[in-house]
Amino acid sequence: MNTFGEKFAFTSFGESHGRAIGGVLDGVPAGLHIDLDLIQRELDCRAGRIGNKARGERREAGVSPRAVREADEVEWLSGVIDGVTLGTPIAFIIRNSDARPEDYEWLRHTYRIGHADRVYQEKYGIRDHRGGGRASARETAARVVAGSIAKQILAEKNIHIEAKLVQVGEETNAERFDAYIAAIQQDGDSIGGIVECRITGMPVGVGEPIFDKLQAHLAFAMMSINACKGFEYGSGFEGVNKKGSEMYLSEDTRLISGGIAGGISDGTPIVFRCVFKPTASNRKTLEEVFQDSKVSEFQGFKVGRHDACVAVRAVPVVEAMAAMVLADWHDF
Repeated sequence: MNTFGEKFAFTSFGESHGRAIGGVLDGVPAGLHIDLDLIQRELDCRAGRIGNKARGERREAGVSPRAVREADEVEWLSGVIDGVTLGTPIAFIIRNSDARPEDYEWLRHTYRIGHADRVYQEKYGIRDHRGGGRASARETAARVVAGSIAKQILAEKNIHIEAKLVQVGEETNAERFDAYIAAIQQDGDSIGGIVECRITGMPVGVGEPIFDKLQAHLAFAMMSINACKGFEYGSGFEGVNKKGSEMYLSEDTRLISGGIAGGISDGTPIVFRCVFKPTASNRKTLEEVFQDSKVSEFQGFKVGRHDACVAVRAVPVVEAMAAMVLADWHDF
């Protein structure tokens, strides 16, 4: 399935090392003045060219060299004129200007550890071996564009979404993240991280009981992001260490409901967290695959361009997916 949402519907297309990635958005109201600069800033954050909002306008540490070099310039094909939406389907593309499919020629003959290579081949009988094709995190750039538009719809209702990296490996001090990631990268390895997202301005009543709970929609959206291995909201997994009296008499919103009760927004800030695994492709794992393989084509083996900590660039993607979930309820 390549379409997310119903009233605010986003369809993603394109492969990591194809000519372009892009999307089609349906359900965006007419007359919305799109902040194109905001969209570009979000794309620059996803690429790691600049730091995430809470970390200042600087380059992130340990990000893929390809991500930094991709221009990520959005070409609007339909639905927008002079920066204003027409109410018709919005189609856009982002050209892959720094694709290097030749670097992945060796993957025609083997599967990478921790990737979707084998299951794609088994399920479909064919796969795009060029950096994972649709399974590549390159696809998330299109989500950021769609999510940025969703955020602007929500901003008109004074609903705001902000995510941040709160943990890298065992490190929780944001001031030490860069040095920690740099050391991991220098060692040829990778590390996981946790992204926390906070949604403010939500009215009471968004979400439905039982099977349409708001947290269920958020979890579904977050778990669709590459490398996301877990979702929690409110007290989450920390709650198992708390007594009921400690939790429910606390003034810490995160330890009470996380902004959702019975699957319905309760009017307090919504707080949730996503866990991202270490990047499967790193120098150590790829060299292991290389040494174990008997494929002669591996003589031209190249270690690909990968992130030391994929959670760094997941921050704007988490925001984008949260925005699309809420925009799908934009008539509330």
